[in-house]
Amino acid sequence: MKIKTLSIIIPAYNEGKTIHRILNKVRDVQLMEGIQKEVIIVNDCSTDNTEDAILKYRSENPEMNLQYYKHEVNKGKGAALHTGIGEAKGEYLIIQDADLEYNPQEFNILLKPVIDGFADVVYGSRFMGGNAHRILFFWHSIGNKFLTFLSNMFTNLNLTDMETCYKLFRTDIIQSIKLKEKRFGFEPEVTAKIARVNKIRIYEVGISYYGRTFAEGKKINWKDGFRAIYCILRYNLFR
Repeated sequence: MKIKTLSIIIPAYNEGKTIHRILNKVRDVQLMEGIQKEVIIVNDCSTDNTEDAILKYRSENPEMNLQYYKHEVNKGKGAALHTGIGEAKGEYLIIQDADLEYNPQEFNILLKPVIDGFADVVYGSRFMGGNAHRILFFWHSIGNKFLTFLSNMFTNLNLTDMETCYKLFRTDIIQSIKLKEKRFGFEPEVTAKIARVNKIRIYEVGISYYGRTFAEGKKINWKDGFRAIYCILRYNLFR
């Protein structure tokens, strides 16, 4: 039986101080069913020492299947994801932010519905289950729930966390979808387009969330919320 591979897409922008910590977590996780890991880092033209930190880490961990790509100009998180998705070789694909908000030890939670033959896509929800969830910003949580509600209205899904980073796909499905959003509009766009795939099976599982404050490096802001509303309308009403 052929050993399967999970492609782990990590967009990185000015994460030089912490990138080694998330890579350690990705390296140390043992995937179910003997699944192997392909780690794809896309540096979106960072202005700090992100590139040096990644190359140093790769040289010190030659056993890792770590692929590195770099944008010569800053294009946005969505564009970095497009690059990583296009380069993925694994049968399955998951998105992992370069910060420490999501725990790679939970990859298996997302993999299980796919490996068991029930799902094609699995979303990791920060708002369901009994997992640890850092208490942060009230209005961010209200914004997330509103965006999820609005997205669900148009997609006819019953997701609890459309904006989650943790989305796991069968690679052939996500690579067959033409994605356009170059920044934080990726989440509503991919949700709208995935929901229209014929006979798609979408599952949701509870995950932990160790959110960052703005002082700790969180990058999303209120402008991204308005962009998300625009993307929900655009990719659901104007196909």
